Amino acid sequence: MSRLAKWLGRTSAPPRVDRVVVGLGNPGDGYANTRHNVGFQVASRLAKRARADFAVKAAESRIAEGAIDGVRLAIARPQTFMNDSGRAVRKLLDRYRADPDALFVVYDDVDLPLGKIRIRERGGPGTHNGMRSIVSEVGEGFARLRIGVAPAEPTAEMGDLIEHVLTPFSADERAIADQQIARAAEAVEVALRDGIQKAMATFNG
Repeated sequence: MSRLAKWLGRTSAPPRVDRVVVGLGNPGDGYANTRHNVGFQVASRLAKRARADFAVKAAESRIAEGAIDGVRLAIARPQTFMNDSGRAVRKLLDRYRADPDALFVVYDDVDLPLGKIRIRERGGPGTHNGMRSIVSEVGEGFARLRIGVAPAEPTAEMGDLIEHVLTPFSADERAIADQQIARAAEAVEVALRDGIQKAMATFNG
């Protein structure tokens, strides 16, 4: 290997991180403000808190590398579509040489009411296709935060639910959603700084 190649290899190596935080969503402006993209919105808030930009394009993701309260983070928004999120997450863990227990995933949940968030230390994917993709790639051993986006009519058919998550919040819902997203970002910070049990006790009530 040439000296130049060795130098390039050193400078392109990713930094060491303590946690990999992934906010789920769909890429593209058309999806930016939809319910399905609340994970992206939480990731953006965390990146601002870490004073980091999504400047790194790697592992089929846009990544902001920074730190919050001394915890070194890679905050990622996968650029695969939602159903293929696992492919990006697997590459992110490989990039940072991280195990699944270093992973924290934030995503929308149609089984949880708008305004509610829930944190779990590990578990199955539920009905979320993005989570199914991730669990199929890396297993169930990672923390996650669910953000409620359930429709007002809980008996909606599956086709209606798909349409529901791909539409923006209504004017009446927007204020609640903004508060919920801010609370979710705060909950992730507490989990990263003080531990998952502390975050669950504080935010799952």
